[in-house]
Amino acid sequence: MDARREVWRIYRESIGILGVSLLGGLFAGTVLGSGPMREAFVQFPGLLLLLPAFLATRGNVYGAFGARISSGLHQGLIDPEFEWDDRLANAVVASFVNGIGISVLIGALSWAILQALGRESARLVELVGITFVSGVLTSVVLVFGLLILVFGSYELGLDPDNLVGPLVTTLGDVFGVCFLYVAVVVVGVVL
Repeated sequence: MDARREVWRIYRESIGILGVSLLGGLFAGTVLGSGPMREAFVQFPGLLLLLPAFLATRGNVYGAFGARISSGLHQGLIDPEFEWDDRLANAVVASFVNGIGISVLIGALSWAILQALGRESARLVELVGITFVSGVLTSVVLVFGLLILVFGSYELGLDPDNLVGPLVTTLGDVFGVCFLYVAVVVVGVVL
């Protein structure tokens, strides 16, 4: 009986965010299929190659961050408040370093792969610039967005573990695609 109640609680907590995740994925796909984004793929060859890796790493890096925060809340190691906490600060810094660092690496590897295959590619500085700018922007949104959502759900009595996965995927896809386009515009103007 307790197991059935627990399964139903998890389902109730998860179903709404899964619906939001579905809508977020459709929005991200719509942005990707838009005219300006298609033009960006033509303007910066190699952008399409790095896109799946860029979006996947948003989920990997910030999924781990969200899980770390959720576990800290459950164990009483982190208070659900926006005040200085060494554990929380270390997790935030590690997520920024990992998220931005892997973004730059994705840009460089995409360029190197295209060079090795003899395919047309944007310049190295352009691909790295695009992934750096979009990596910084997504890091800011995902770190602070996840903190607000994880702390808020915990305060409401919901289990953040049921929400972190779909939240990270949705926020990473939506903001990743949007900020990738912003980065294309910035790099196009600056370089």
